[in-house]
Amino acid sequence: MRADVAGALAAAAWFGPAAAPIAPAVAAAFRVPRRLPGAGIAITFDDGPHEHGTPAVLELLAEARARATFFLVGEQVERAPSLAAEIAAAGHEVGVHGYRHALLLRRSPRALRDDFKRAHDVIAEATGTEPTLYRPPYGVFSGPALLIVRRLGWRPLLWSRWGKDWVAKTTPAAIAARAMRELGRGDIVLLHDADHYSSGDSWRRTAAALPEVLAGAAATGEPLVSVSQSR
Repeated sequence: MRADVAGALAAAAWFGPAAAPIAPAVAAAFRVPRRLPGAGIAITFDDGPHEHGTPAVLELLAEARARATFFLVGEQVERAPSLAAEIAAAGHEVGVHGYRHALLLRRSPRALRDDFKRAHDVIAEATGTEPTLYRPPYGVFSGPALLIVRRLGWRPLLWSRWGKDWVAKTTPAAIAARAMRELGRGDIVLLHDADHYSSGDSWRRTAAALPEVLAGAAATGEPLVSVSQSR
């Protein structure tokens, strides 16, 4: 009986935060933010940099004079450090999305620490910034991962709106509609500027949807901010 209870508690500690992306109550219980702390709307991009998707998104953001937050993957930064530097030089915020894009639930605490450090160092060297935001691959935290992130002094972050732009048969119109549904103050929008880990050429649909998303966000009257700009 005691062994069963101990096993159940261990499983809860390990898998507990995993449902946070789709269960607001779980996110709240584990203190993983899904929204901004104050005013504004934050457009965020995961999985980059990407040789085609990132420049396309940066150009559209520049045209709209909008700030965004990019959660970068270390192995992709190593392949395109100049693109990572370009993101930071354009005034956008940079966060950590891991060194490898792998589900955290399958990784040991030691492997997690090694991954986080390697990702941080690669991103910091390429961008000249000190990233302190962290979003896990697929948005799925394990208990140990969340603990390590906090011990590093980083801020874990998820999202409140998404475009599901990684889906193979989606369209730019559908991406924009999902991302803008009930969009308002404090929302964090999840998009992707890369197709490294999703359906091929998904970044093209994201780029095509982005002008409508930016216009919709602006129409709310809320400023478009990077995550750390919101107070």
